[in-house]
Amino acid sequence: MNRARRIVAALAGVALLAGAAACGSAGAAGDARITLTVDDFGNFGYKGLLREYEAAHPGIRVVERVSDFTQHHNDLRQRLAAGTGAGDVVAVEEGYVVEFRNRAGEFVNLLDLGAGQLKSTWLPWKWETMLTDGGRTQIGLGTDVGGLAMCYRPDLFKAAGLPTDRGAVAKLWPDWPAYIAAGRRFQKADLPAQWTDSAINIFNQILAQQTTGYFDHDDNLTMTSAPGVRTAWDLTVDMIEADESAKYVPFNPQWLAALQSGRFATLTCPAWVLGWIKQNAPASRGLWDVTAVPGGAGNWGGSWLAVPKQSAHPREAYELAAWLTAPEQQRRVFIETGNLPSVPRLYDDPAVTSYRNPFFSDAPVGRIFTTAVARKPAQYLGRHNAAVRGIVERKLSEVEIGKLVPEQAWQEALTEARRVG
Repeated sequence: MNRARRIVAALAGVALLAGAAACGSAGAAGDARITLTVDDFGNFGYKGLLREYEAAHPGIRVVERVSDFTQHHNDLRQRLAAGTGAGDVVAVEEGYVVEFRNRAGEFVNLLDLGAGQLKSTWLPWKWETMLTDGGRTQIGLGTDVGGLAMCYRPDLFKAAGLPTDRGAVAKLWPDWPAYIAAGRRFQKADLPAQWTDSAINIFNQILAQQTTGYFDHDDNLTMTSAPGVRTAWDLTVDMIEADESAKYVPFNPQWLAALQSGRFATLTCPAWVLGWIKQNAPASRGLWDVTAVPGGAGNWGGSWLAVPKQSAHPREAYELAAWLTAPEQQRRVFIETGNLPSVPRLYDDPAVTSYRNPFFSDAPVGRIFTTAVARKPAQYLGRHNAAVRGIVERKLSEVEIGKLVPEQAWQEALTEARRVG
């Protein structure tokens, strides 16, 4: 799930944390059940499923602790270091995979508990991402993936003289240069809205489609040796120079207000973004539609469930994680939240492929997202991926606000990235 599942209902998270603390790992007084704690963020769609799991497992009690995206991963880092306090089942998002995969010794090897028999459940790259130690250690079971799409405002398109039907809109942008060209047409209409919300969101979506990201499989920085990052950078700069960005910081309060008031006409929409918009911007119901992303394929985001070694009940925790990530539960989560399954056999399941999202103008999101993710290029995330990504995003933002010229920003990003990598 990168990036916008960072935002959650903070008060709800505090309440859940307080409730969990009050219960304690042994459960309430007189409750002989085993208590399992699930630590996650955003909207994993687990609330009802966990109650169902408890009903089917009378000896198990499950507490879900939901926190902010960044806080969740910071807490996990600190609890692992302290050797105590982590949930029995913990979520790890794509942007943090490398960090925690490098700490595999602090997690249960799920292969020891039988996870190898489930390998074929997931997309091959989803299984392999959390695999380490030469394939001898598996620390995570895949939840969702972030198949790519583009959200757009039909009302703004109509006002600008652009087509509004999602099929015709997709034909506007078979690739990113065509998307930028369509943005120039939109800008000429001189509406009180920009073509898109943010350079960072465009950049990350283009980069997610590239075969190579910031590092190769030997963890060598590839920003000058492979075209992926530079391709995404140059196309995003073209968009900035066409004055198509509204220059918002993605997912902050100003961005959210602009989302609901129609201050930008297109928005990069990995699958998890739909659930986030529905949860945090309910007034935008029916205002957005969804169609294919330029380039047609790619993945941005997604998570895994892992079991820290400090869990007092590792087998029970694994069984819960395996159940939550099983095909049936992933199908149900998709229908409820929009989080796209990482189970390829569901990509032929009519319950998924025929699903239309009523919040987003009945867009056929099941077909759009499964088509995009099934064609995803395999992209390796190096151990310094998050640090380098932060550098590049910061420099690109400085170009967006006019603080740096593009080539100067690129060279500064290279210099800082080399120090990290």
